[in-house]
Amino acid sequence: MELSSNIFQRIEEKYFMDKETKDKFFHNISNYINKDKYYKSEILSIYFDNDNKDIVRRSLDKPLYKDKIRLRSYGTPNLDSDVFLEIKNKYEGVTGKRRVILKLSEFYDYLYNNKIKDNQIMKEIDYLFKYYDLKPNCFVSYDRLSYIGKEDLGLRITVDNNLKGRIDDLRLENGNYGDKYFEDDIYIMEIKTLDSMPLWLTNELSKLNIFPISFSKYGEIYKKEVNYA
Repeated sequence: MELSSNIFQRIEEKYFMDKETKDKFFHNISNYINKDKYYKSEILSIYFDNDNKDIVRRSLDKPLYKDKIRLRSYGTPNLDSDVFLEIKNKYEGVTGKRRVILKLSEFYDYLYNNKIKDNQIMKEIDYLFKYYDLKPNCFVSYDRLSYIGKEDLGLRITVDNNLKGRIDDLRLENGNYGDKYFEDDIYIMEIKTLDSMPLWLTNELSKLNIFPISFSKYGEIYKKEVNYA
């Protein structure tokens, strides 16, 4: 199992927008951003939890600290495709992410046969799998557009729509299908920065009355699928 790993830490804010607001906003900031190298993507994720759903229930309570463990792919993978096994945590508004990149077949070898190599992040993930007794819990997918700052390369803006989910058939290779979350054409924008947001960006958000919201794709899909009250 040849593993590579990545570590990220940043501030993230989410916003809801309709199509008209989205188009106007990105027109207004077009001089400050470029399309990312991977501009258009289809993101598929499997989130893990235990039988008691401790992780998603804690997340829905909006604590100061929360974490999630997920397996992510870009497009529908096959067993030889690269996937990303990630720990994502949030503490007082700062999001951290640690991940390993491996083949989907290697992930199954870990999940079902406990085959693990000497990689520090993989050891952290393995500890959480064993501590919580994790198993696949929920599938979430969406279409994403990605932008990056022209001058500030630490600035990333993503726009997601077509949010879907399911709580059965929890294998990425079985394709991107599920119940749609939004009835209308709503977009979820995320602004990700290494520190403070640039003034031109806060000005445009204010001008169009775009305000941050608290929204967990995994948490909301889970609530919808299980009729969680």
